[in-house]
Amino acid sequence: MSKLPISFEDVLAAAKRIKDGIYHTPAEFSEVLSEAVGSEIFLKFEIFQHTASFKERGALNMLLSLSGAEKKHGVVAASAGNHAQGVAFHAARLGISATIVMPKDTPFTKIKRSEVFGATIVLHGKTFSEAMAEARRLEKQKNFTFIPTYDHPLIMAGQGTVAVEFLKRFPDLDTLIVPVGGGGLIAGCVVAAKAIKPGIKVYGVQSEVYPSMKAALEGRTIDPARQTIAEGIAIKEPGKLTAQVVEALVDDILIVPEHLIERAINMFIEVEKVVVEGAGAAPLAAVMQYPDLFRGQKTGLVLSGGNIDPKLLAYSLMRGLARDGRISRLRVTTPDLPGSLAKLTAIVAENGGNVIEVYHQRQFADIALKYTSIEMVIETKDAGHAKTIVTALEAQGFEVVTISLTEG
Repeated sequence: MSKLPISFEDVLAAAKRIKDGIYHTPAEFSEVLSEAVGSEIFLKFEIFQHTASFKERGALNMLLSLSGAEKKHGVVAASAGNHAQGVAFHAARLGISATIVMPKDTPFTKIKRSEVFGATIVLHGKTFSEAMAEARRLEKQKNFTFIPTYDHPLIMAGQGTVAVEFLKRFPDLDTLIVPVGGGGLIAGCVVAAKAIKPGIKVYGVQSEVYPSMKAALEGRTIDPARQTIAEGIAIKEPGKLTAQVVEALVDDILIVPEHLIERAINMFIEVEKVVVEGAGAAPLAAVMQYPDLFRGQKTGLVLSGGNIDPKLLAYSLMRGLARDGRISRLRVTTPDLPGSLAKLTAIVAENGGNVIEVYHQRQFADIALKYTSIEMVIETKDAGHAKTIVTALEAQGFEVVTISLTEG
């Protein structure tokens, strides 16, 4: 095996360097999640960092490694997410000026967060690649030091401190599952984990929409046609240095579907009462997708970040309720006569359901003229309860069609 870009000693040096600047985030056993998925589940809550992401570990490690002259001239980074906030926060704390280049269509909330942490924001280009090119131009023009997102030994070493803390808290872990985008987190974690416990299995996880690291290891490239809820790991091209480490040490890269990432987000809220972004929820999705691989194992999941758009989170929760049958959408055909709607809602109420929305459809319904189509959204205890209400409606002569939300 050729020499890897980082060593365990690099990770230990990073841990010593950044120990006073980051939170040593909690790691806990989850009894309820363990029962749900058939594996002993242990969680590392990187969502509780200052900026709600592991990214600041690597950023801080590199910032603290700069020379006096480099600190004086300032730093530049390209990012539309967690890396931007990590660089901005710690640069301000250390008295280093930071410029962050973001694509022009970056959501206002992400721009605002980085500004609040003290960075100068430059909006440039439509894509991340264009923002990156501008950051490298500013690096040369302004004599800034560029802070990479993932493909740098100091960044990887800083991220690897996650595994050092995790295994110190739970040294008996059999398996570690880490979300993979550019590869900085898993590269650092696998170097640390296999040095501390050589027999441990380390798996990466990616969305089926952005399987870039998996493809790179197989000699392929990807051209995603869809978006993913796991924005933090939506990277088209992983790092070259990180890929070397992953190829040498990681046991496998697991691919998970979008609907399981959604379900994992919802499970963290309902079970652990914490908000986890799509990338951070992907490891739990991997356990659900490949139950036989982790059954009976002590499995550690890295919850890499908690920065999810509130609107996206709301949609995910509502879709989850629909998938579980706790919210149902019914299309009911009934004679267009006075009292029909009252009778319909009364049956729902008598059977313990709650009507959330009602919508009459006359002009565009493909039904007989003297009938009306009523779409209603009802809240129930579970899918069985919803079926009971449908049966009661049909017993009273209503024609009912349940509009389901399918997986995938």
